[in-house]
Amino acid sequence: MHSKKKLSRALATVALAAGLASAVAVPAHANSSSDPQSCTASWYGAPGEIPDNWPTASGEPFDPEAMAAASRDLPFGTEVRVTNTDNGESVTVRVNDRGPTDTSRCIDLTRGAFSRIADTDRGLAAVTLEVLDD
Repeated sequence: MHSKKKLSRALATVALAAGLASAVAVPAHANSSSDPQSCTASWYGAPGEIPDNWPTASGEPFDPEAMAAASRDLPFGTEVRVTNTDNGESVTVRVNDRGPTDTSRCIDLTRGAFSRIADTDRGLAAVTLEVLDD
């Protein structure tokens, strides 16, 4: 009877580990090579969404008009060229925050950055990301 409990516990641990491993999403741009990666961008910082000067994950005050972005995996300070694949418009942003929380999106742009490449009313844009060298 005692070995059944050990076996049940071991199987539960393995199932939990397998479930957690499969729940971790790898963003489209997980490698930091300079090869452009295709994915979906969103934006954040609508009026009233984030209080003025609210700290980003890097500690910088949030500025909805800054050419900045949130990334789950790129280091703070990384510069990225984001190009809208529908219209060819590009913007260069600096990563200073973490996100997006929706794993189907690869990068969250500030309202100001997103508005340079797409209409904010759309909310999302198909983009390519290119990590720029120092």
